[in-house]
Amino acid sequence: MWLLTTFIHMKKHFIILLVTIICFKNLVAQNANAQQWADSVFKALSPDERIAQLMVVRLSTYDAKTKTTTFFDKQVNDLVKQYNVGGICVFQGSPVKQAHILNALQAQAKTPILVCIDAEWGLGMRMIDSVLPLPRQMMLGAMPDATVVYNYGKIVAEQCKRMNIQVNYAPVVDVNNNPNNPVINDRSFGEDKYKVALYGIQYMKGMQDNGVMACAKHFPGHGDVAVDSHYDLPVINKTKAQLDSLELYPFNEIFKAGIGSVMIAHLAIPAIDNTPNKPTSISKNNVTDLMRNQMGYQGLTFTDALEMAGVKKFYPDGAASVESLIAGNDMLCLPGDVPLAITKIKEAIKNKRLTQDDIDRHCMKVLLSKYQYGLANLQPINTENLTADLNSSVSSMRRIVAENALTVLKQTDAQFFPLSVPDKKGKDVLYVCIGSSTGNAFAKRMKADYNADVIYLPYTATATPAKIAALKKKYKKVVIGIHNYARVPANNFGISKTAVDFAAQLQQQTNAVTFVFGNPYAIKNWCSAKNLVACYEDDDIIQNAAIDLLQGKIAAKGKLPVTVCYEYKFGSGIVSTSFFLPQMQQQSLTLINSLQLTQLPQMLLTKERHQAVWYWWQKTVRLPILNRLAVMQQAAVKA
Repeated sequence: MWLLTTFIHMKKHFIILLVTIICFKNLVAQNANAQQWADSVFKALSPDERIAQLMVVRLSTYDAKTKTTTFFDKQVNDLVKQYNVGGICVFQGSPVKQAHILNALQAQAKTPILVCIDAEWGLGMRMIDSVLPLPRQMMLGAMPDATVVYNYGKIVAEQCKRMNIQVNYAPVVDVNNNPNNPVINDRSFGEDKYKVALYGIQYMKGMQDNGVMACAKHFPGHGDVAVDSHYDLPVINKTKAQLDSLELYPFNEIFKAGIGSVMIAHLAIPAIDNTPNKPTSISKNNVTDLMRNQMGYQGLTFTDALEMAGVKKFYPDGAASVESLIAGNDMLCLPGDVPLAITKIKEAIKNKRLTQDDIDRHCMKVLLSKYQYGLANLQPINTENLTADLNSSVSSMRRIVAENALTVLKQTDAQFFPLSVPDKKGKDVLYVCIGSSTGNAFAKRMKADYNADVIYLPYTATATPAKIAALKKKYKKVVIGIHNYARVPANNFGISKTAVDFAAQLQQQTNAVTFVFGNPYAIKNWCSAKNLVACYEDDDIIQNAAIDLLQGKIAAKGKLPVTVCYEYKFGSGIVSTSFFLPQMQQQSLTLINSLQLTQLPQMLLTKERHQAVWYWWQKTVRLPILNRLAVMQQAAVKA
């Protein structure tokens, strides 16, 4: 028996060793093939073309007022033919039209073009005419399960692959600890650096495991600003120690996890570079000294768009492109006037501010990335069923996110959660739809399931004591929905004081529950509500999930990813015990109970330890178990 056990043990280790050797040999072969391809392409490039390979140009623009898209396909075509630019960034426009343009550009390009997109919540973030968006990262941050974020990243990768897009400028790993942040805000996973790091890595793995390069942004951290870098240069007055303890933490973790690229922000941070008006995107102190040398990240870097005022205001007319390369960046995103930028870069080489070796090194990194993400064997985009394919997994993922993210913040009245559906259709339930003048999915369900009356109130509506008294007398239960407010915090998200007061009076004087459909920071207006639910976004799928939550068909699982007021801080949320307890078998309970706090980093503060325990459980217990079960299930299906 001992011999048999020993043989089995040795056989197991031999198989592991054999697999390791095969994987290593394959990796060596792949690297050799990549280097061979990159070398051959590089040798065929002129010095000017090597500069142009570092540039990512814009394919289209969108006018929000007229809701029209303008394509620059002719201009881009000329840049590809004349200069051999290295990359294109896809923006608004229908998938089919963009596919035809990309196919034509790739067909005539001397060097395959690296196609990029800024699609944090999927291609629906850009192709708004026909592709449905996925939820934004802050809603993901409310979920308890990081595996959903991995699957989310996988869906985004599948969309990108279908459109022959090699790089997605996501995830955002900025820690949004400023509620008034006008540019990041709900694009972040939240204010907790551990969750931002964990969920950012899962999003990254979901994409890169499925053949699309991820890009962590916006280094060194854009979360604590009150100025939008599209319009001016934000200033962050923090010490290096403060940056190390918060903003840099998620970047450090995702760098170690193997992210393919990083985007450098336009920020003024004196603790990193005290040169007046020197954005971090073009600062050698930031890109080379901090990120490359101190933090050890050697992957591909993209500047944030050089057409943004945060850098262009102080470094116009090609100067930003030159300074970006001097700082140590690889790719220049939206440099504007490409011929002028090339001329300025050549002047910098002549003046010994740059060297041709610098350009060649960056160019080789770009070419190796192109090979890694399939550009050596690129096939044209098949436009048949293209839009349907891009939308195929979006609705199901939106539903999964909604079921995991909806957050019950306050539950005072026993008649809510669940709000029972009456056997006889009475008229004792009212739905007050604030911010909308037409029926939505929530209103339709309230009518169908509760025979509820519905009142639509614009944000200009005012409440009188008589009106409130009449509603209180007529209805036993009032459901309030806050809809259609702005994503950004300016002017209180576009919510008027009269609307805030109207909802508050209903909350105080009737038996009411309030659902807030949008950016959770807006909840600050109604923190005294007796029954309160954060819904994070506002569409049919999320509204239907909210009704299911109200009826008890789904359990409350979400927790706030940010602090919205004194009463509701990060981590607030009443979670249904039915969600957690059945998933914890006795072995898991024993394991979690045996956890020694000495296993946690000693630097953790007491108030942070409960968060660390939760992430430890997710990372080392729950996620490995789920992953193992998934592998076993796949093996069973194949068998």
